Amino acid sequence: MIGMYNFECRIFLGMNSLFHQKTLNCYFRSSTHLGGAFCTILASLSLIIFGAGSVRLAGAAAAIALLIGHLQVVLIKKLYPRKRPYMTLKQTQVLKDPLKDHSFPSGHTTAVFSVITPIVVFFPILALLLIPLGISVGLSRIYLGLHYPSDVLVGMILGVSVGVLSCMML
Repeated sequence: MIGMYNFECRIFLGMNSLFHQKTLNCYFRSSTHLGGAFCTILASLSLIIFGAGSVRLAGAAAAIALLIGHLQVVLIKKLYPRKRPYMTLKQTQVLKDPLKDHSFPSGHTTAVFSVITPIVVFFPILALLLIPLGISVGLSRIYLGLHYPSDVLVGMILGVSVGVLSCMML
């Protein structure tokens, strides 16, 4: 287990060491917000309100997945309280006033994948755009010093799972 943690720390520190590269900094500081509450709720509600037929169904599935995913993230963070990398790895570079809650799993990654998964299920061609977008959100969380790679990986798996489950419920 220690070997896996050390491997994960090397990946984390490798990505986070690029923190001061201007282009990457701009990109990841912007893309991380796509997994935040404002963007994910807005996307889901917009599809429901302004869409019709399959678009509205995809929006409803995304909203359901977002809710279920969020509840699971809150529960898992309480059951498995893992400190954020910047709290345990001294050399981590992080923005001012970083999040102070637990790290595992990544809520932003869970949220973005819970929203994009139903959209991709209903409109597979959008996978070419949405999956890289979701991966960018996950990578941004590592780059910004807020999550270990396993936090992001579990968030992605959780988001995809609740996204598929929500499609099956409709």
